[in-house]
Amino acid sequence: MTDDTATRLLDAALNHVAFDGWSETTFRAAVTDAGVDPVVARGLFPRGAVDMAIAFHRRGDDAMAAKLAQADDEGLRYRDKVARAIRTRIEVVDDREAVRRGTTLFALPLYAPDGAKLIWGTADRIWGALGDTARDFNWYTKRATLSGVYSSTVLFWLGDDSIDHQATWDFLDRRIEDVMRIEKTKAKVRENPLLKRVFAGPERVLSNIRAPRSTRESDLPGGWTAPR
Repeated sequence: MTDDTATRLLDAALNHVAFDGWSETTFRAAVTDAGVDPVVARGLFPRGAVDMAIAFHRRGDDAMAAKLAQADDEGLRYRDKVARAIRTRIEVVDDREAVRRGTTLFALPLYAPDGAKLIWGTADRIWGALGDTARDFNWYTKRATLSGVYSSTVLFWLGDDSIDHQATWDFLDRRIEDVMRIEKTKAKVRENPLLKRVFAGPERVLSNIRAPRSTRESDLPGGWTAPR
């Protein structure tokens, strides 16, 4: 019942977001349209439309994960799997204006931490869908890198008027190619005996960093394992 009520409120809010953004005005209109007790609505979304915007983003993550679970990735290069995942995340959104308004909301200093957490969460869902098993420092670097690629692609998509958003997908391919160049450079550095000795100390420190056992344990991702 609670999930159904929250869904009705969010759906009702989307009818107003294009005009009033993720605002208190939108929240109150959604409560009225959905016929929900204001006290119940505030219990489901304590910060009003801000929490609705978060719920909208996470709804998109859920839709992406469900679609990727049914996708056939046989024969695809890993970089193509990543590109497809990001494209899927964008394409499951059927209300670009709601995303635009959300981007504006989470650009505000007050809500920027929420926005960063949402982007990180999307990157984490993508790596999870792709079967990533990293539990060391790579857990962080993969999600940080993907967060940058995803967020920049979304911003490009919001201003893209090309047919079938082809310019966005070309932009995405370029960003992933940039990441691949960086990875190739890192691999060459590791192969260099002199540089390998130089970075031995920092790598030893980073090797003690572990991914969080549970994302519910802390608002901050990750933990530290003391050197033995």
